[in-house]
This record gives sequence, C-alpha cells and structure tokens, in this order.
Amino acid sequence: MTETETLIIGAGPAGAACAGELKKQKRDFILLDKQSFPRNKVCAGWITPVVFKALSCDPKDYPYGIREFHEFIIHLKKRDYHLKVRQYAIRRIEFDRFLLEYAGLEPVLHEVKKIENSGESFIVDGTYRARYLVGAAGSYCPVAKTFFREDPGTDVHRTVVALEDEFSYPIEEDHCHLWFQQEGLPGYAWYVPKAGNIVNVGIGGYAGTLKKTGENIKNKWKWFTEKLERQGMVKGHAWHEKGYTYRVRDKHPVLQKGNVMIIGDAAGLATRDMGEGIGPAIESGIAAARSVITGKPLLPRSIRKNSFSHLNVMQQLLWQRIR
Repeated sequence: MTETETLIIGAGPAGAACAGELKKQKRDFILLDKQSFPRNKVCAGWITPVVFKALSCDPKDYPYGIREFHEFIIHLKKRDYHLKVRQYAIRRIEFDRFLLEYAGLEPVLHEVKKIENSGESFIVDGTYRARYLVGAAGSYCPVAKTFFREDPGTDVHRTVVALEDEFSYPIEEDHCHLWFQQEGLPGYAWYVPKAGNIVNVGIGGYAGTLKKTGENIKNKWKWFTEKLERQGMVKGHAWHEKGYTYRVRDKHPVLQKGNVMIIGDAAGLATRDMGEGIGPAIESGIAAARSVITGKPLLPRSIRKNSFSHLNVMQQLLWQRIR
C-alpha cells in the first residue's frame, strides 16, 4: 500500500492548486484523477486577475490562448448596459493543463471506488493510505458523497443546471454578452468569444425554480440558440451542447470534518452572483493546503462569495439608467 501525508482526489483547478501549494512547502502528497490530461471540458472559462495573483502568475506569461475583456454587454429584460470589468476568458482544456505544468505536477490515473476511515488515516481502494484526504473531484466527488452528503443533486435551491457548447467559429461579434431575466430563465445566458476563433455559448438556471415552474432547460436552450441565429451572432452552427450541474455557495459551507476536506465544486463554492467556479476552486485549494501545513481549520471566509462588487455593479447600472 502506498502511503502519503495528503491524498488529493481530483486534479482540476482546486486539486491542482492544493497540490501546487503543498509542493511549494515540500510536503508529501499524491494527486489522483480518473482522467488523463489534457482533457476537454466545456466551460465559459471566466477568470479574474485575483486568480492569477493567487497563483503568483502574470496573465502575460500564460502560454495558451487568452482573451481579456474590459466590459460585458448586459441584456437585462429589454434594456442593454455596458458593465466595466477586467476579466479573462480561457479554454479549460488548456488552463487545467497549464495549472499542472506550472506547478510541475503529474497526477496518478486512478478512479476512486471505495474510501475507508480507519480512525487515524484514510484508505482508498486498498491502495492508498493518507493522514489527510482532500476531495476536489467536482460536483459528484466521492469524498463529498462519503463524508459530507448523500447526493449533491438533492439541494435543488443551490443547484444550477446548465447547457454549453464550445466550438470553432469565424467570430464577427467579439464582445462578451450576458442575458438576464429573459424568457423566464432563473439564471442567465452567455456568449463568450475566446482566443483562436473559439466561441463558448451557454445557459444556466436554478434547478429548483425550473422544477417549480415546470420549465425545462432544454426549451430555454432552444430559445437562446434561435435568438443567436436571428441576431446573426452564431449562424448555421450544428449545436452539440453538453449538460452538467453544480452548486453555488451556501451561507455557511462546511468544508472540513476532522482531517477530511472538500474544495471547489465538490464543496459547492461557485460564486453567488455569476456562478463562477474557477476562482473559488483555486482559492479553496490553496487554503486547504495551508490548513494541512499549519494545522489550522479550513474556513470559508478566505474564499470569495461573489465575482464582482455588488455595489460597483449597481452603481454602474444605475448611472446608465438615469442617463
């Protein structure tokens, strides 16, 4: 049996950030993932300057495709607004690979089937033993399911269901667009042009509200893609959307029980305003590593609740409304 101080399950942004911080401090760990990298993952790919700061990395040094946005065009009901921002758009197939390369990490290919708690350590599939266990394997993380909840899909009031497609396209509209409070969607839709003539189109809404109103996310997808066709933003594309679910942050998330921790989407830490998951994943991963190093508890207060300052957003929208 292979023994280590910390076993991290999931090598996405949360797991990679945790492993990278442990490696900096020369701590013993093993990073597992059931898939090899690079792997394709459909995602809007929004990241803020805070993410690069947490990684001690300059966006200019990012070796793959990246696009910087200084404003979002917000479509709120029947009004349009221009929201000043500083955000970046990346492709997850590249960004996740970058995080591993940047930290010099080599995940072990292994799909977790069984986790046991022996009292003093955790044993995974009779193969790995660790003092600390970190769950970073997304919404259906086996660590979260074993120690924190039975089914991540039961918390429908915080669960977002989404559909997305990311594809190569001759981009004519190079602004990022967001649609809110349209067609009864309890969430928002987006159009994100990326570097290298790549476009990400997606739609997401709260599962509980959709169920309560009898709505279907697939019907909203049909409405949205037809809208993009009419407006000439995406014409003649054969859609191949992919669906997934994740949870936005609770008011008082539980991230640790003894020596077992959950981070990123495994803990449901996506921001409350935009459902952004990459930033909170990286922040929680670093925080989990520091908890192992210092022995201090993993607390949610160091992880952002929102992507933007609500006051700043409201000030901008109010100013545009009165003008």
